[in-house]
Amino acid sequence: MSKTKVAAVADLHVKEDGSASCTELFSEISRVADVLVIAGDLTDLGKPVEAELLAADLKSCTVPVVAVLGNHDHQCNAVDEISAILMKAGVHLLNGQAVEVAGVGFAGTKGFVGGFGRHMLGSFGEPAIKTMVSETVDEAMRLENALRKVSARHSVVVLHYAPIAETVAGEPEAIYPFLGCSRFAETIDRFRVSAVVHGHAHRGTYRGNTPGGAPVYNVAANVEKPSGRPYAILEF
Repeated sequence: MSKTKVAAVADLHVKEDGSASCTELFSEISRVADVLVIAGDLTDLGKPVEAELLAADLKSCTVPVVAVLGNHDHQCNAVDEISAILMKAGVHLLNGQAVEVAGVGFAGTKGFVGGFGRHMLGSFGEPAIKTMVSETVDEAMRLENALRKVSARHSVVVLHYAPIAETVAGEPEAIYPFLGCSRFAETIDRFRVSAVVHGHAHRGTYRGNTPGGAPVYNVAANVEKPSGRPYAILEF
């Protein structure tokens, strides 16, 4: 039985001036993979026109596409419009949902900030802090609900924010709390997960593991990968 090849990339940051087309990248991925995963920051400023450009580029992609949004995709408060454009283009856009493609289950959500390990932000003090932590907890619950829906033998978690500190190493330590949160690793480790992909940390590290041993891959386009390309190839 042949393996399913998943190409994973994040942080495409498609701009409205069309200065960096993804057409050739998507064509290449279609030749080497069975599924494309985009782990957030599909657009640069969260503008519908950027999503339209990405949708046009995706016409060159002949394999199914699974994605989550990132923080940049929220910048212009046009998430509903962007989501509609991408889903019309055939993207399986996950926000607490799961989908099975080519025999692999994908569970995804954006994720959020909060820090890692003993430095993780707690829900204490000012209402603004409690609201921030509540957002992270809500995102972790979305991920848990999505993972409960996966029945495939192999499952891939798709996030934008990192679930572990190991794959953000290379970024300034002062900004680690804004790059992800251990709450997502805690959720992931309650399930049997084959791999986790995320982006957001452009200067991070490619490979790490959750405390429970699930492999985590930082697939931000700028992060060096074994493939030598902007995307990683994972096989299941």
